[in-house]
Amino acid sequence: MSIRVLVADDQSMVRAGFRMLLAGEADIEVVAEASTGLEAVDKAERFHPTVVLMDIRMPELDGLEAARRILAADPAARILILTTFDLDEYIYEALKAGASGFVLKDDPPEQLIAAIHTIAAGDALLSSAVTKRVIEQFTRIPRPTPPRELDELTERERDILRLIAEGLSNSEIGERLYISETTVKTHVTHVLQKLNLRDRVQAVVLAYQSGLVTQDAAG
Repeated sequence: MSIRVLVADDQSMVRAGFRMLLAGEADIEVVAEASTGLEAVDKAERFHPTVVLMDIRMPELDGLEAARRILAADPAARILILTTFDLDEYIYEALKAGASGFVLKDDPPEQLIAAIHTIAAGDALLSSAVTKRVIEQFTRIPRPTPPRELDELTERERDILRLIAEGLSNSEIGERLYISETTVKTHVTHVLQKLNLRDRVQAVVLAYQSGLVTQDAAG
């Protein structure tokens, strides 16, 4: 089953470049393009893409608000943010909007393709550098009351959630806890299900918002 991609960028040359790049991938199909945020919302509703490549700076409606509207209409959609700016406020706001990952426009082509596959598989693309910035942002805002669902996690699941929040991959978590990567995946699935979370990005956000993990602990 092919990965359906919507390319949303206000520059026609950029859209054409992405389309050409992705055309070489047998399992990826560009189903639509959008040049404004409003058009991206409309095309997402019409074409039901698996992954939306969303430029963060769009006319009529910025990429963050477009992402919010797309996810409100279709929670299963995956948003991959495209940006030339590796800036804290964009990362933080995009995570709050529900993005599953980020790609810089000057990243190598193979990195973009790998990112699309990662996000389409239901995983999130959150590097340790991005995680550290998110931590710094969350230390500056008041914490809401932790969700009751946190109490339903077993001790091992809480350990897994803490390590996800530190930006560790499944294999790294397995090494830290001396368990297999398959076991880690099972635990991660249970954590996301119990907390009603879509992916690892939301798990990171919740872990810091709830105070389960602190900046000192992650450092």
